[in-house]
Formats: sequence, C-alpha cells, structure tokens
Amino acid sequence: MKTLPCFLAVLLLLPAVLSAADKARPNIIFILADDLGYGDIGAYKKLPSKIPTPNVDRIAKEGIRFTDAHSPSSVCSPTRYALLTGRYAWRSRLQQGVVPPWGPPLLKEGQTTVATMLREKGYRTGLIGKWHLGIQWPTNDGQPAAAGPDRLSNVDFSKPFAGGPVAHGFDHYFGVDVPNYPPYCFLKNDRTVGIPTLPDTGRVDGFNRPGPMLEGWKLLDILPELNRQAVSFVESSAKSGKPFFLYYALTSPHYPVVPAKEFQGKTTVGDYGDFVFQTDWCVGQILEALEREGVADNTLIIFTSDNGPEVTGEVNPGVYDRVQIHKHHSLDGLRGAKRDLWEAGHRVPYVARWPGKIAPGSVSEETICHVDFLRTMAAIVGAELPEDTGVDSHNVLPSLLGQKTDAPIREGTVHHSGSGRFAIRKGDWVLIAHVTGDDNRRAGEPEWMKKQRGYVAHDQPGELYHLKDDLIEKNNLYAEKPELVAEMRALLEKIVADGRSTPGAAQSNDVPVVIDKPILNPQGKKAKVRP
Repeated sequence: MKTLPCFLAVLLLLPAVLSAADKARPNIIFILADDLGYGDIGAYKKLPSKIPTPNVDRIAKEGIRFTDAHSPSSVCSPTRYALLTGRYAWRSRLQQGVVPPWGPPLLKEGQTTVATMLREKGYRTGLIGKWHLGIQWPTNDGQPAAAGPDRLSNVDFSKPFAGGPVAHGFDHYFGVDVPNYPPYCFLKNDRTVGIPTLPDTGRVDGFNRPGPMLEGWKLLDILPELNRQAVSFVESSAKSGKPFFLYYALTSPHYPVVPAKEFQGKTTVGDYGDFVFQTDWCVGQILEALEREGVADNTLIIFTSDNGPEVTGEVNPGVYDRVQIHKHHSLDGLRGAKRDLWEAGHRVPYVARWPGKIAPGSVSEETICHVDFLRTMAAIVGAELPEDTGVDSHNVLPSLLGQKTDAPIREGTVHHSGSGRFAIRKGDWVLIAHVTGDDNRRAGEPEWMKKQRGYVAHDQPGELYHLKDDLIEKNNLYAEKPELVAEMRALLEKIVADGRSTPGAAQSNDVPVVIDKPILNPQGKKAKVRP
C-alpha cells in the first residue's frame, strides 16, 4: 500500500512532464510556394526587387537563407512526393510529368511520410492547400474517375474519397487537388465541401481542364480561403498545447494567376507580380498568427518553392517574356525555367527561421534538396527511420543550425526534368545526361536570351558545367573533361541502381528506371534536338 501514494504522485506529475516534452519539440511549418522563381524573392536579389516580399525577406533576416537549395524535380507532383517521403519520385511509377486530373494515389498505402512520422511523435498534423499526389475517387459506374463531354464526371461526391492527405498522416486537410484541376471545389479531410454539380465555365474563366464545379466557385477565392484556414490551424493548434506540423502548400503563383482585388496593381510586374506579393502577404499572416498565439519562439518555419518559374503558356507573360515586358528576372542569374534541367528549373529560394537555434542573418551555400526534409525532421524530434524509408533523404540539420561539416552533406544530388531526363550535381559540378537542359521545347529558351548571354550550340551528347565559375551554364565542358563526365555518370547510375542515395542496404525501385530516354518531337516520335 505504501507504493500507492508514489504511484498517484507520478500520475499527477505526468501531465506536466508530457507538457514539458511537448514544449521542447518545436512546432514545424513548411510553406511551399508553387512555381516561384529564385529571383522572385527580394532577399535573393542584389538590387531592389520589383516585387516586394517583406515577409519572406523577414524570415531570411531573422534566420537563414540557402543559396543552393533544390527541388527534387522541376515539376510539381514529383517534388511533393519526395518532400513527404524522402524518396525521389522517379523511383515510383511517376517517371515523367505530373499526376493527371482524377489520377490515382501516387503514395502507397502505409508508406511513411513526414506527417506519419511526426504524428507518431505526438504532433498534430495538418495540410492546407494543394495536394496533387492523386486521389482514389468513388464512381457511380465502377470505372476510373473522369470528366465527360458534358464537363461533368462519373464521381459520386456523396461518398468519401481515399488515398488523400488524411490517409497519409495528416489529422486535418483543407484545400484543392490542383487549382486548375477538377473538381472545382474545396476538399476537407476525405470529402468535397459541397457537391459540384455544374459544368465548369471553360477556358475564358481559367478552367482549362473540364470537370464539375460548385455553384459560385471562383478561382480568385482559392488563395484567400486557404490562408484563412492555415491561420485557423495555427491558432487552434497553438491552443491545443501539442506541438504541431503545418504543411502549407500554396497554390500561388501557379496558374491561374488571379491576385485578389486588394493586391491588384501593387507591383510593376503585372498580375504575376501582384500574385507573388499576395503570396508573401499570406506568409506574413502566418508569422502574425504565431506571434499572436505566443508560439513564434518555438516554431521552425521554412519557406521555399516546388520548382522554378513557368514559361509563357497558361501563365502569360511567362518567365522570359517578363524580362522583356517588365524587366523582372524570376530566374535571376540562373538559366532555365520550370521543367528544365538547367539551374532555374530546380534551384529555388529556401529560407528558414527558428529563434534561438538559427542565427539571424545566416547564409548557407550547402547544397540541399527538399527530399532531405524527412530525415532532417526525424533528427529534430528524435525519430528512428527504418532502413527502407527516406532512402534519398539526408539530415541537413547541421546546415540549418549553421554548423560546419568536414565534407558536403550530399555526395550527389539528382535533378529530374518534366519529361523525365536526368542530371546530377556533385560539388561545384553538374552533369546533364542529355543533349540539352531545355525541357520546354516550343516555349523554351528564346533566341534573344541566347544572344544576350552568349549561348552557342554544341554537338556533345550531354552538358557539364562548373557552377562556381559559370552559374549561367554557358561553357559546356563535356568534351574537355571526359574522366569527370564518366565519374559523375557512374555515380548517377549507382544512385539509380541502388534504389537509394543514402548509406544502407540497396533497395528496389518500383519500376525500371531509364536514364537515357529517346528524344521525342511534339507528336511523340523520335526526333533530333539541336542543343
């Protein structure tokens, strides 16, 4: 009986102990912009920016700015897959492009994600915004989900969908699959918010993929509502007393470029500039919520982009035309655009703040990648990952904290283009395993830019650049350094064959991975490409 008072005392102390443990773990917010360029953020420009970004600049000023951070792919879905799983998406069935409208889940059932790992460590987890990793939609006819010629679909929206965020570790989800993908309505947890029963109103209103729409749906309203939901999640999570993880997947400045009325005309870079300005404002609202709730000092917040800026097409004017029309360089001093293997396709702004941990005003030249997020967060919360998990994810916490390392954290970083072509980075060198880094074909690098920068055609099967001396990737050294080409090619082949780029036992890719894909013309036939 003497042990009973002791037992009761332990029970009484347990909540306080758990509360102290929760406070020791930081809240984590990862904000992912969509199609934002390296040169769209003021903190990355030497001259005053034409697009004010005071809130992202503030994170950089109060924390760290990475100058050599990369998205795992130069397009959307593969980056999001790698971010959550710590595994390159080209190891999955998604060998090129993105998950299409109505596409099935890319993540496997039970696959470890950052969200599942953090939830197991006691975190409240939420995703606000864009998903774009596939959903298993219930249908009325038992056939795969699709839109019909009437711009409606065979989906039964009265039933829950499967394979979305709440199936992969998120306690709460509010957002859209993709802003220009049907169904045109918000999604909450595993259901649509309302039943979309109307056909979309077509391209003139920005609906470039046919499908059902909720009555009164306006593309203009997506980002403001997402931000209200994100702020609400921060507020409710802070009051819960538990540590929280918010993955805030912005839909901007991706197409449709629709700045809200109060942001229109705020920059000199047209609708695109205004939309970036609104994006930065959204970041500011999160910072204010953290301060208002008293949790800013115990929150790690990261802001970055899923890939480089878009070319002219859906977005008009695109990255190259904005240079001529508005004198604004979204690619800054880099080469390329979204989809490309050149640097601007995947080198992205990356800033982080963690008061008391990250020294204000820090700058890091360490090469990092979004795929590193899983293992880095595991290091922060003390989680052990199985050997077959996070196979491409490196712990970059030392770089976040400004600690010096004896060698680069990553031996090699694989870049992947929209059409599924490969490049590999090692140290200051990048090898493009294709005749050109341009992946945009018809809307690719314009002749005026080639002339302005002095780019000339070459006859080599690949491209090799020394980025420290040649960040604009002008001087192809492929022919001059055959031994280095062979060494880097061997490393790329090893990373592909081993099923991992981190130490550990070899793993299997989901499907065979082909490094050298045939060159196709717009009709899908083999064609010659002039570098």
